[in-house]
Amino acid sequence: MIDFSYTAWILLIPLILFVVIGLFGNRFKPIVSGIAGTTGLFVIWVLSLITAYKYFFVLERAADGSFQTFMAVNMRWLTLTDKLHIDMGVLLDPIAVMMLLVVTTVSFMAHVYSIGYLHGEKGFMRFFAFLSLFSFSMLGLVVATNIFQMYIFWELVGVSSYLLIGFYYTRDTAVAASKKAFIVTRFADLGFLIGILMLSYITGTFDFITLTGPNSPAFTSGQGIWFLGLSTMTWSMIFVFMGGAGKSAMFPLHIWLPDAMEGPTPVSALIHAATMVVAGVYLVARLFPIYVFSAPAALDVVMYVGAFSSIFAAIIACTQFDIKRVLAYSTMSQIGMMMFALGVSGYGGHEGLGYMASMFHLFTHAFFKALLFLAAGAIIHAVHSNYMYDMGGLRKNLPITHATFLVACLAIAGIPPLSGFFSKDEILAAGHEKSLLLYWVEMIVSGLTAFYMFRLYYSIFWGKNQEYHHKPHEAPKTMTIPLMFLALGALLAGLIPFSHFVSSDRIPFASHVEMGIAIPAVLVGLLGIIVATLFYRKETSIPDQIFKALGGFAQAAYHKFYVDELYLFITKKIIFNYISRPIAWFDRHIVDGTMNGLAYVTNEASERIKKLQSGQLQQYALVFVSGTVFLVLIFLYLWTC
Repeated sequence: MIDFSYTAWILLIPLILFVVIGLFGNRFKPIVSGIAGTTGLFVIWVLSLITAYKYFFVLERAADGSFQTFMAVNMRWLTLTDKLHIDMGVLLDPIAVMMLLVVTTVSFMAHVYSIGYLHGEKGFMRFFAFLSLFSFSMLGLVVATNIFQMYIFWELVGVSSYLLIGFYYTRDTAVAASKKAFIVTRFADLGFLIGILMLSYITGTFDFITLTGPNSPAFTSGQGIWFLGLSTMTWSMIFVFMGGAGKSAMFPLHIWLPDAMEGPTPVSALIHAATMVVAGVYLVARLFPIYVFSAPAALDVVMYVGAFSSIFAAIIACTQFDIKRVLAYSTMSQIGMMMFALGVSGYGGHEGLGYMASMFHLFTHAFFKALLFLAAGAIIHAVHSNYMYDMGGLRKNLPITHATFLVACLAIAGIPPLSGFFSKDEILAAGHEKSLLLYWVEMIVSGLTAFYMFRLYYSIFWGKNQEYHHKPHEAPKTMTIPLMFLALGALLAGLIPFSHFVSSDRIPFASHVEMGIAIPAVLVGLLGIIVATLFYRKETSIPDQIFKALGGFAQAAYHKFYVDELYLFITKKIIFNYISRPIAWFDRHIVDGTMNGLAYVTNEASERIKKLQSGQLQQYALVFVSGTVFLVLIFLYLWTC
């Protein structure tokens, strides 16, 4: 057995960096914090690559050919009962190792990029301390040995995102966005916690290996108790998915994601493109055997929520003008496709195609979406605006950014032979086997994705040549080198035979491109690109005419279907007016009034009786004699009676 105990350093290094940079970073030049943080991420990236190589190519497989699942590091942290305890450690299996590569790669690139992007920025050291905290939190979530360890790091990810989104704390919009993200995800995490407690009560364990193993108590327990037509196991997994839906910005818990773009662009790439938002997908994948065998109705919820979120977000993305918000809704749409793929998946071999496709798309999406966000940061860095209508004709001024952005757009549009083509084809193939209706929904999403991405591309790099206040120039090498590295990943990641490494039962199987699905998907993607080319390559009035022709629907999509307004109406008009205000009145007048009344009575009584403690001996003697006489008279009265 190979010793993987060194993987503990993958967690410890970013934790140490957070403490050191956070406490002592101001004693050195700001660049020292950036170099220290980036060097630390480089080390754990290398350790992750070594781990992946050893796990997939050196470690001996089980007798049935499956990859092993084992705890590389484990320690008892908290004992609740003889059987129920919480451990801390490192669990390795195919999806954990894959996520180690994703998180460390994107985080390392974001660190390198941030050195140039935030050069001279106030709070430079604070930013790198927060990045290290986020990396520690996300990595701890990925390698968690049990669901409670995952929950602890899940909450740390929430704290990290709050700190990073609100990095520009002098801006009211950034503060509001950080609070919004924190509050919305906390409501979702309440559901996650309820699901954890239900699951652990039913099964008597938090341990992932026990929960998802072939003899899992989750497969036999909790099926005999039903509530509202669903078993308690199904309810527990729906609550668990609620936490995942909040973290992955699924409808209707998606409202925090677009506002989270108020954080620095590397934050958008790191948290809201490739790591934090895929935590929900990873959660469902981690507990996938329970969903398949014990809670298929909960898996249907995953499928429908994912499918609806993907098309809902894609429609909104077609109408937005802030380039980072277009990418935010694109992220929501792509995550929805991953959830949909898990929802339509079975277990084992080709039946588990959807599971493999979801993880494959998570892997490829990390490269091209992180690339899109970092390229957007380079564009914003050059023109000092987030809006398409302030851009145009930048392809000659920003040649590297232009080339890499185009690669990412082609990848996410599913154009062969780029990575997005292969992973998206597998999702569509899995959907085709489960539901033709939802298959066509995802096919439409593919076309819309190609359209809005090339709408974005042409609006930035072609279209009308703007008269800029200063000549835009290419970003420094610390920003362009990560772009080129991620572009290489977006080009080549799809060539990996992913089903040979990741599958629902950990047994490799052969998958191939379904030409009957791939060809229509590519044609739909090309159609989206062609329409975007006609509309936006040169300045025309066609988009405005179509927008007006669509009337109320286009307006609703532009205003994000008024979901934010609905939340505000429910909270301010209903909850605040009809629930919070009566509760506040009861608290102020009944609870506080009762306490104030008791205090008033006590004060008045003390005012009246305090003269009895005057300190005058004569008064005390008078009271004593009077009391004695009174008691004697009562005694005599009772005696005579």
